[in-house]
Amino acid sequence: MDRTQKEKAIAALSKRVQDVSLVVVTRHNGLTVAEVTDLRRKMRAAGANFSVTKNRLARIALKGTQFENLDGLFKGPTAIAYSRDPVAAAKVATDYAKANEKLSILGAGLGTVVLNAEGVLALAKLPSLNELRAGLLGMINTPATRIAGVLQAPGGQLARVLSAYAKKDESQGEAA
Repeated sequence: MDRTQKEKAIAALSKRVQDVSLVVVTRHNGLTVAEVTDLRRKMRAAGANFSVTKNRLARIALKGTQFENLDGLFKGPTAIAYSRDPVAAAKVATDYAKANEKLSILGAGLGTVVLNAEGVLALAKLPSLNELRAGLLGMINTPATRIAGVLQAPGGQLARVLSAYAKKDESQGEAA
């Protein structure tokens, strides 16, 4: 890799991590190309990304970002997973690490906070942003449905009362 390629790689990685809220640093010992491709596919499905990085280039790319305090984690064969959702990359990385011992979690940066491997596992147990949104919409929608039911009930009762009076009047008119 020549100097211009390195500069482009640094600029691209730096730009990608500017818009994310979570960067998970992983160690990948012996992952095959097929396994890395599978992990990338799972990351993309969750709204995250996975990149194998050169340690020195990653350290340089993270300088000046909120994740610059992660530079101590870049030793040995490392890769990063990152996402805008503060939980997505952690969920996929920890799930994959449980199923494949070739991948291990070293730590993460959640904004300016550095998390160790246990912190990433705890973060992965939280509901994702989409799950929280769905729950919130469900909570908002339920009271609206109940309010609509309560508002409709008096109108329905009134209609039944008027209908009963109308039937009563009809039956009295026929009897006379």
